[in-house]
Amino acid sequence: MAELRIEGGRRLFGEISVQGAKNSALPLLAAAFCVPAGCSLFNVPALSDVDATIAILRHLGCAVRRRGSQVSVDASTPQRCTIPPGLMRELRSSIFLLGPLLARFGRAEIYMPGGCKIGARPIDLHLSAMESLGAHIRRTEEKIILRMPHGLRGADIHLRFPSVGATENIIMAAACAKGDTTLFGAAREPEITDLACFLNRCGAKISGAGTGIITISGIRRLHGCSYHVMPDRIVAGSCLSAAAVTGGELLLRGVEHTHLAPVLPVFRRMGCRVTAVNDAMHLLAPRRLSPFGELSTAPYPGFPTDSQAAFLAMSCTASGESFITENIFESRFKQARELAKMGAQISIRGRRARILGVPRLHGAVVRSMDLRGGAALAVAALGASGETTITNAELIARGWEDIGGTLRRLGASVK
Repeated sequence: MAELRIEGGRRLFGEISVQGAKNSALPLLAAAFCVPAGCSLFNVPALSDVDATIAILRHLGCAVRRRGSQVSVDASTPQRCTIPPGLMRELRSSIFLLGPLLARFGRAEIYMPGGCKIGARPIDLHLSAMESLGAHIRRTEEKIILRMPHGLRGADIHLRFPSVGATENIIMAAACAKGDTTLFGAAREPEITDLACFLNRCGAKISGAGTGIITISGIRRLHGCSYHVMPDRIVAGSCLSAAAVTGGELLLRGVEHTHLAPVLPVFRRMGCRVTAVNDAMHLLAPRRLSPFGELSTAPYPGFPTDSQAAFLAMSCTASGESFITENIFESRFKQARELAKMGAQISIRGRRARILGVPRLHGAVVRSMDLRGGAALAVAALGASGETTITNAELIARGWEDIGGTLRRLGASVK
């Protein structure tokens, strides 16, 4: 078990570049399995979830080589259509291989995926979509077996909820199906657009990504390409939160500011001055943050559930009362118990949290319960007095590349 020790009370100041997006890199790696040739991805972050995805691709018979932030995948001769339970349970995003496996083999054998325990995360939308594309599904006690007796065939698919993962699986499978697919109720996140751009560069015919209706015209064979992974909007927001909670100043480079449009108004409500020019963003925080009032998570372009925890942490020392309603996952307030150990005043009723800001948190021994909650504990620790020890910190490494090094470059005391 990894630990992160942070001596709080230091004002963060400086300039850093944002890493590549975890939530884009993982589906892009899965999509490379659809391509019977070599692909090179650049700006791939060094994360444990990326390592787990690479392990799955190698198990399936791909040749994968990593050099720094470049990952090359050659899926020209895949060997297997089964992902063993140990690899499936390493991460939630293992489910992204479902569509690519059906595209290449017409068959897939999978187990339930793992990932952070932030609430119910069923895969029924993924499975029902594959049924619409022609899959026959059989369940056993341990695994799920899908077969395509007549191959992938285009269809009209209606999602009852704009699931990001299901949208991505549908895009990958439909890109290699016979005929046209129209997806209604699609997720609109920037990572969806990044996936569509990558596949289009490989020869796919996808339009409408970033809107609620996506059309995909299937083609027989994709070709390889080189592609640059988009910047991580969630980590970018966490870096801004870390600077804000310390009354600091940060210049963040390599960021797509339009992706941060849902969170920037909240920073401004808290008293931060935020400006964006080209691919850079500058934040100057006040000595003490103001409460943001009401905040509700929603699918993009609403406020992202993945950023909610960091804003909860910031509001703990704001000069007033704030409220957060979590509309996506029912177990996304787990870090509140840990923040209370640091002196936070948080009350939770169902999916709604009330936070009464205190002048300052104090150091404590706390436990990371999931990736985003663990990063939020780090944000809180930076603004607290004394030393905070975050246990189970390996969960943070699932999505934040070298958090210790990043924060130290801004003047934080982190071990």
